[in-house]
Amino acid sequence: MKPAAKLPIGIEDFEKMRMEGFYYVDKTRLITELLNNWGEVNLFTRPRRFGKSLNMNMLKYFFSYGCDPKLFDGLDISGEKELCEKYMGKFPVIFLTLKDVEARDFESAVAMLREVICHEVLRFHFLLKSDRLSQEDKAQYEKLVRLDIGSGQEFLRSLNILKRSLRILSWLLCKHYGRKVILLIDEYDVPLDKARHHGYYDEMTDLIRGMFGQALKTNENLFFAVLTGCLRVAKESIFTGLNNLNVMSITNIQFDEYFGFSDTEVRTMLEYYELEDKHDLIKEWYDGYRFGNADVYCPWDVINYVNQLRFDPNSRPRAFWINSSGNTIIHTLIQKATDQTMDDLEQLVNGLSVTKTISEELTYRELYDNIDNLWSVLFTTGYLTRRKETDLNTYELVIPNQEIRMIFEEQLLSRFQEEARKDAATLDAFCEAFRTGNAAEIERIFSAYLKQTISIRDTFVRKEKKENFYHGILLGLLSHRTDWALRSNAESGEGYSDILVKMKAASMGIVIEIKYSGEPNLEAACRHALKQIEEKHYEDRLTDEGMTTILKYGIACRKNGCMVRMSGI
Repeated sequence: MKPAAKLPIGIEDFEKMRMEGFYYVDKTRLITELLNNWGEVNLFTRPRRFGKSLNMNMLKYFFSYGCDPKLFDGLDISGEKELCEKYMGKFPVIFLTLKDVEARDFESAVAMLREVICHEVLRFHFLLKSDRLSQEDKAQYEKLVRLDIGSGQEFLRSLNILKRSLRILSWLLCKHYGRKVILLIDEYDVPLDKARHHGYYDEMTDLIRGMFGQALKTNENLFFAVLTGCLRVAKESIFTGLNNLNVMSITNIQFDEYFGFSDTEVRTMLEYYELEDKHDLIKEWYDGYRFGNADVYCPWDVINYVNQLRFDPNSRPRAFWINSSGNTIIHTLIQKATDQTMDDLEQLVNGLSVTKTISEELTYRELYDNIDNLWSVLFTTGYLTRRKETDLNTYELVIPNQEIRMIFEEQLLSRFQEEARKDAATLDAFCEAFRTGNAAEIERIFSAYLKQTISIRDTFVRKEKKENFYHGILLGLLSHRTDWALRSNAESGEGYSDILVKMKAASMGIVIEIKYSGEPNLEAACRHALKQIEEKHYEDRLTDEGMTTILKYGIACRKNGCMVRMSGI
């Protein structure tokens, strides 16, 4: 039996994926669509980890001189005989990825950009031996190869060469091959994002604008260009005067199915790895995005989780997409939140929608200027998705799936805990009430805390997800006592207790079970929690570790209120 294909964790090289036996979700129809409906300059904006880099690498291999047709055997594009005959392996291709151009200062960023461009220039070293280039042409090539950033006036001259570098290389390649050039620029906006973060945005904008203007606007040696990025940066920022720009954002129907996995593609993958029973779980955690008219999953999440399941069928879903980058945008939104923003966040976490007017053309300078811009960024970068358009550029927005919902909750809890830590006296009293068995005081203080954060309501969000939110709040508050050993979802007795507390010096332990109640009367939920503690023997782990006094708390929560009941031995 042939072994199953390897899953391409972090593989963005199309040739490696095809030649080394990796599982590949066929997106080559993108080539067909691009050739049948292309503009001179095409910009695709999608959230990170949705296959942009792999698609760009695929385009590079398809169009480049020397393309091995075997790479595309059996794929959709191989059925387009006329297109393959006319375009496959017939072009000089310049391919740049700018995702690693990040530095704390402008000079260092320029040096990194220079390395990226020089690396690509060196791929065409044969130009020095071309009988179609003059000595003056070859001198221009050598100038690109030997570009030294320097300082002072030399630095300024280097900037001017960088601005013209892609245009010069296009001209040399076109003259050598007698064929216009295809230009591919992946993650075009990363240098701008990093520049905004570190304070040299104006300088980087001027440099990128100069490069793109020379390469894309007035370049008679260009056949067509494709760019990818997370955001559609406003034309006046770096695309000034570029009237031939064809933008395909997440709201466009054209090309909507080529970034991300469809449900059919996910089902096919699960069937291949004999994991069909995991479909609903994967859908809950990683589906929910809407690009144009296509409903898609995040590929990064699906591939990582399926790979995990291959070796551990009982493995729980994880936040792979969230953990692959920072979540500054959500943190900033919550830090800037007004009362209205907190109401909106409460709606979203409860599985409901908020209606916002979205701007897809922002400069990086404007991203964090106001709350309205932050909603736009959350939408374009994948933290929110649209349910429907209610008016021009106005959408009903929702959290796409359980993974993203979790990061909203974590950031909300983080803000809540930051505020709670400012009042150490109240936290001391809260923890002391647990130690002394004062259920009424626990209930009073915890209810007051709950009124300071969002409420979880009776929506279609599953009951256990609601309980997890209250669990997180309580765990954060109890962590104030650094001399207490806290365990969350710890295996004990015949199951997993929500929270176990061990006070070693006092030989005392606490067992806490939290329930969400859909009814205003919380008494029944408290009794159910205490009954579960008894039936599952959650105290066993504490008694085994020498705790002689154990208090047991059943806590029922609903919206911004709670009830606390206890028993002890």
